[in-house]
Amino acid sequence: MERFTISLDDLLAQRFDALIQARGYANRSEAVRDMLRRELEAERQVSGQSLHCVASLSYVYNHHERRLAERLTEMQHHAHDLVLSAMHVHLDHEHCLEVLFLRGSTQAVRGFADRLAAECGVRHSALNLITVDTGPADPTHRHSHPHD
Repeated sequence: MERFTISLDDLLAQRFDALIQARGYANRSEAVRDMLRRELEAERQVSGQSLHCVASLSYVYNHHERRLAERLTEMQHHAHDLVLSAMHVHLDHEHCLEVLFLRGSTQAVRGFADRLAAECGVRHSALNLITVDTGPADPTHRHSHPHD
């Protein structure tokens, strides 16, 4: 493990300590490591180095919008290779919330999320994307448990 020293002005250090306490970190090092991971991952995603991901796509839509629910379901069926699961919640008389769990190439997941969000009647959407490192299977990789 590599160590480094950082200098902070008093106000910034106080605000940082309050943040890490509010988030439940044991110490400054844990908080800094998480922040660095988050920033490095964001940079990987922006630069296109993030090839595969898992994601949740949440969106609110008006279910009275003509054929919208049908179109959204059809889009999910066409993206069956990306959509792992869906959850549907009735918010009120007019609005529904759906959360889709997705897995696949980052480019394909972002493209699907953008197309779905652009559907007329989808009011709000948010994509939470997490990069995962996947690659070709290693035939020498052995486990005592089966892979699904």
